[in-house]
Amino acid sequence: METWDAIRARRNVRSFTDQPLADTQLDRILEAARRTPSARNRQPWDFVLVTDRPQLQALSKVWVGAAHVATSAATIALIAPSFDDAREQSIEQYDLGQATMSILIAAADLGLGTGHAAVGDQDLARELLGFPEDRFCAYLIAIGHPSERPLAPLTKINRRAFDDVVHRGRW
Repeated sequence: METWDAIRARRNVRSFTDQPLADTQLDRILEAARRTPSARNRQPWDFVLVTDRPQLQALSKVWVGAAHVATSAATIALIAPSFDDAREQSIEQYDLGQATMSILIAAADLGLGTGHAAVGDQDLARELLGFPEDRFCAYLIAIGHPSERPLAPLTKINRRAFDDVVHRGRW
């Protein structure tokens, strides 16, 4: 799929088939995440790939909106340092957002669906994923083959009109 088509086809998927993903697919998605630009090239992230079904089912309990993680073929946990400084936190969140989008676009390029989730229970996430105390699990991104319909560029999108959101020069 071309980049523009991947951007237009990407949507949140919360229902996946049982079809497994190839290691080459997962490595490509993780490589896209690893190559993501970050402020001052800090690369504040680590990525934990989970493909074990019982672990995915347990991981789905870290947030009320993460049930789809249990049925994904794989889920990537984005792990980051904990900062007390508000400026550092803000920069880190921007960087994590960029890494998230890299994962989403790379998956869509492969025809794979993704659904993100927050993480409310950090203690459970730490127990399941084994990350250090000075880190937190920022997000989960479930990945798999969409069960409802394959990814294709969307023709009817639920977005504000272009002219309503794009301002040139001034608001």
